[in-house]
Amino acid sequence: MKLLPEDIYITASCIISHHVVYKNEHAIFENKEPDVTAFLVAAYHHFQLQYPKFYKMDNLSKLGWLATELLLKDSFHAGKYQPEAIGVVLANASSSLDTDIKYYETAKDIASPALFVYTLPNIVIGEICIRHHFNGENAFFVFDEFDAGFMEQYVSNLINNNILQSCICGWVELLDDQYKTVLFLVEKGGSAPNILFTKKNINKIYQSENG
Repeated sequence: MKLLPEDIYITASCIISHHVVYKNEHAIFENKEPDVTAFLVAAYHHFQLQYPKFYKMDNLSKLGWLATELLLKDSFHAGKYQPEAIGVVLANASSSLDTDIKYYETAKDIASPALFVYTLPNIVIGEICIRHHFNGENAFFVFDEFDAGFMEQYVSNLINNNILQSCICGWVELLDDQYKTVLFLVEKGGSAPNILFTKKNINKIYQSENG
């Protein structure tokens, strides 16, 4: 039996944009470091995260991985679900172009295998799933801009058809030193203070860091 849409909830959110990290629409870290790599490393140290592979990731993967760590922290009980019931659905506008450009520059001399590994946008999903042992449905889409309606429809379909019971979804965009990620933890079932997983609520959270 399919679930009704009102049975799907946003149980946590995380935004990283304009030098600030937000958890559930509240600022929890700020650092005016203009260099994106330095900012992400500063946030990593501030939250006392321990994952040596973080330093080897490209910036897009660092951004998505960090946002996921903070999204799940104190908000998610993975033991409730089988690994295959937890999925990841992400989107952005620039694909892996930030790393593609860096890799192209190294190819003029000696191409960097370490960068080549990250010349696909869905590698960020791989880093998240490896870290948390998620084995569920995953997908990465490239759009001109964030499409809340598509995200609601796609993820709700996965949950309503019992393909997933929980999903990390949202926007992970990074090019040069311009970046924004907005991630949602979506779960089947819930109650206040969780909010319904609807286009309106998705957009409200997405736009919340703009004041």
